[in-house]
Amino acid sequence: MSSNKVCVLHLAPLLFIAHPVQANPQQDQQQFRDHYRQLFPQLQLSDYASGVYAIDPVAQESWRAIEEFPPYEAAIEQGEKLFNTPFTKTGRHYADCFPDQGIGIAHRYPTWDKDKGEVLTLAKALNDCRASNDEPALDGEKGEITQLLAYMAYTSRGKAIATVIPEDDPRALAAYRQGKDFYYRRHGQLNFACATCHVQNAGKRIRSEILSASLGHTANWPTYRLKWGEMGTLHRRFRECLAQIKAEAPPADSAILRNLEYFLSYMSNGIPIAGPSTRK
Repeated sequence: MSSNKVCVLHLAPLLFIAHPVQANPQQDQQQFRDHYRQLFPQLQLSDYASGVYAIDPVAQESWRAIEEFPPYEAAIEQGEKLFNTPFTKTGRHYADCFPDQGIGIAHRYPTWDKDKGEVLTLAKALNDCRASNDEPALDGEKGEITQLLAYMAYTSRGKAIATVIPEDDPRALAAYRQGKDFYYRRHGQLNFACATCHVQNAGKRIRSEILSASLGHTANWPTYRLKWGEMGTLHRRFRECLAQIKAEAPPADSAILRNLEYFLSYMSNGIPIAGPSTRK
């Protein structure tokens, strides 16, 4: 990143950072969407499932060509195999841990776990399932977790994200607000917030890349990134972004990153699940 571009992004006024504390999630969501509606009037809500390719026609053409023979197909197949393989010690399956046997439910995550008083992402739910069956936790960024997530996301393709914040549990609202605060707060040596790139600078270029809108950011995971040469989770991308701005990156599936995902997923309610997917 050139020093000039760092300065431009650093000095741009941070929209939404002054959200009133009393604003409820519905008001936040409306303001969030109004911003992108003004920025990209040609887009429908469902278009944001395509990420940056919705606003970059040139990149979209290359992306569509890759999607004809997607590099994540093997992950879906392996994920289905893993999902249906019984656990060694109990003989149970992943399906036994989920509603509807785990099929077509990815769009409901992250969800609020009232009993534990925390946000439950699909990745954490898979590892919780493993723990209840005396199996070790999977890496939260890559490997088998991405294969399982790829399969489960694939069974939910086209279903609208439906993240719920229970009105009768103030802990859920607190978790949402913590995720929102993390999103708008500046971090690291570059003093960037997530919103610095993906709200007020969405659609602008940083070096050769066009910055994507945050709307729909949770719709296409796990993702095969050409840069990685493999599948990765949303939390891997969160952590990579934080590292790029020279900020401390919490562990994958830590409470703060789960709360961040909760906030972003709620903002993206109604956008269809498009994962697994391919990105640069």
